[in-house]
Amino acid sequence: MDWYTGNTVYDTVLTIAFAFAALVIIGGFFAQSSYGRFSTTNLGLNLNPKLGWWLMEIPATVFFLVFFFTGPDRFEPTSLVLAGIWLLHYANRGWFFPLSIRQVPGKRGTFNISVLGMGMLVTCMHGYLNGAFFSHDYLGQYSTSWLTDPRFLIGVVVYLCGFALILSSESIVRNLRDKTNPGATEYKIPFGGGYRYVTSPAYLGEMIAWAGFALLTWSLAGVVIFLITAGNLIPRAIATHKWYREKFADYPAERKALVPFVL
Repeated sequence: MDWYTGNTVYDTVLTIAFAFAALVIIGGFFAQSSYGRFSTTNLGLNLNPKLGWWLMEIPATVFFLVFFFTGPDRFEPTSLVLAGIWLLHYANRGWFFPLSIRQVPGKRGTFNISVLGMGMLVTCMHGYLNGAFFSHDYLGQYSTSWLTDPRFLIGVVVYLCGFALILSSESIVRNLRDKTNPGATEYKIPFGGGYRYVTSPAYLGEMIAWAGFALLTWSLAGVVIFLITAGNLIPRAIATHKWYREKFADYPAERKALVPFVL
């Protein structure tokens, strides 16, 4: 993967993104992002999670489409396939996931404004870096032959495995709460799917998916989002595992935090 594209704006944003990834990795050792079970009011306003997640993720789609359709190669086969994979991911992350969250009626907001601000910075950079890269093909690597390159084919398989794990894990958690009694006990122990092995299979799925994405795009824009994801989710998965063990005396002892049989 080459670093320098020759486009000053693109290379500058990519450099900033890597610097931000380093901050996320370092920060993850000291505190968890303030949303969900780790939310706090010490950092200012908390939003309804439906609204918070949607506002945070939507720039990824908007910025991606704006910069993708300004590129000269926007209608080339490989560019369109890569865009399709991107839009598949954010159809779930930016639209279906936020809108399907089941919130306990009357419960205070749990999505802190600080998370929204930092998250929007990431999704703006993320959308720009990939949208522009796919449709400008700065490094001349996205000819039609890329679609049969082993890096692309293996990357697609890895990505789809991660994406499938995300969907199944989120579905299990979403359905823990009884639709007819949304005010019932908020947290329960999830079972089935990836939860047979780890406490946070959705986080594992995100990391697998973005690793596959970095491989199938063979781009540093893919690497940077994998690093940001890992820097945020690895410490959070460990903290979540500890939280479940402390909250539930009967929590399955064989489960690991994030990586089956390892971590």
